[in-house]
Amino acid sequence: MNHDKCTNFTTQRKVRFEHCDPAGIVFYPRYFEMVNSVVEDWFSDVLRFGFNDLVESNKGVPTVSLKTQFHAPSRLGEILSFCLTPQIAGRTSLNLDINATCNDQRRLTAQVTLVHIDLINGRPLPWPETMRQHFSLNET
Repeated sequence: MNHDKCTNFTTQRKVRFEHCDPAGIVFYPRYFEMVNSVVEDWFSDVLRFGFNDLVESNKGVPTVSLKTQFHAPSRLGEILSFCLTPQIAGRTSLNLDINATCNDQRRLTAQVTLVHIDLINGRPLPWPETMRQHFSLNET
């Protein structure tokens, strides 16, 4: 985890062959997999409550909104730095900003909204205080 230019959580992803189209650039759906893996790492490394812990306790955090901009192509072999910053925490939802760069060049920005739910009935649940303490102070 590196906090150099990011106010919260950073992690890196290497662009692999599996992420690329025949031109050798990241095929856009693969970015969504990378973004989800960054969120999953943040839950595990920062909130100390991994996705496996959520599922074992019959809870989940599905993405209910995802707005993404692609600023420049990423190529096979490059290392992308992802920065995740919590923005607004509601009672049951959480907005995250995720930015990906390579050598200080912006590649992708995403605004992700998650909802904490009960996996058995699909109903929203309030965020536990143990998680909420890691969220933004801009709560609604």
